[in-house]
Amino acid sequence: MLPEGRRVNFQQLRSVRETVRQGFSLTEVANVLFTSQPGVSRQIRELEEELGINIFERNGKRLTGLTEPGREVLQIIERLLLESENLQRAGEAYSGKDIGTLSVAATHTQTRYVLPSAVQNFRAAYPQVRIALQQSAPEHIAEWVLSGKADIGIATEGLSRFDELVSFPCYEWHHVIVVKERHPLLKAEGLTLENLASYPLITYDKGFTGRSHIDEAFRDRGIEPDIVLTAMDSDVIQQYVSLGLGVGIVASMAAEHLPKGLKSLPASHLFATNVTRIAVRRGAFLREYAVDFIRQLAPRVSLKALAESVSWRKQA
Repeated sequence: MLPEGRRVNFQQLRSVRETVRQGFSLTEVANVLFTSQPGVSRQIRELEEELGINIFERNGKRLTGLTEPGREVLQIIERLLLESENLQRAGEAYSGKDIGTLSVAATHTQTRYVLPSAVQNFRAAYPQVRIALQQSAPEHIAEWVLSGKADIGIATEGLSRFDELVSFPCYEWHHVIVVKERHPLLKAEGLTLENLASYPLITYDKGFTGRSHIDEAFRDRGIEPDIVLTAMDSDVIQQYVSLGLGVGIVASMAAEHLPKGLKSLPASHLFATNVTRIAVRRGAFLREYAVDFIRQLAPRVSLKALAESVSWRKQA
């Protein structure tokens, strides 16, 4: 048993939560929490002793999964840590008006082509608020919002799959075809998927920027496209199109200002409409400037809809 007076602490709770998030690798947990692997093991062991249960299943010294009571305990831990973070944010909201940091996680396409004007307007309205932009894949964006590393996540794919996140539509967009000047497709009457499939294609990695709609369109027609190169970055795709390596399929906002020597063709009739979404952690406490940022990007989202999933301080 633990010494008299010993109680559960937040470091123990974070150790358990991160152990699950890092696939039960204590080495990764130690890296995330900036501590040592023995320290993580000790925190977990002490919490189990305090509660009188085994939270994790073990194979020797290796953690392999959650026990049945461990699954119940994890849900409580998630709620406790969320409320702890909400408490800190509430204190910041009332002690310092419009001062702080807004952390936004987004894909490259959103950061490069959509966010600049929003960030510019936000900085004009909240000059004392720092903005931390983080770029990554949609699944990492979701993880960062869930863990509290980011306040807001923005992506076209992936965000709506997590029950712990609440997401709202920002805007709709389509893919366009990018080719070199004088490419045969520029003279084709009625661009089709069959036309496209006769050329090597360059587009986004799976899970990025509406790639699922591209794959679905070809699959529904029974066509196997020759996708010779993929990338996360629209600029990279356009660069390799410029080198003559293939025909590009990119987001429409990425093709508004094409490099010299490239032309675009509309493809809204070929691929389904994409919807970029903005997400926050369900039950989170947001600073009012975060709410304003959300409504700038998603003006159709009502305060009532937001209030059903998150809370914030309403300024007088």
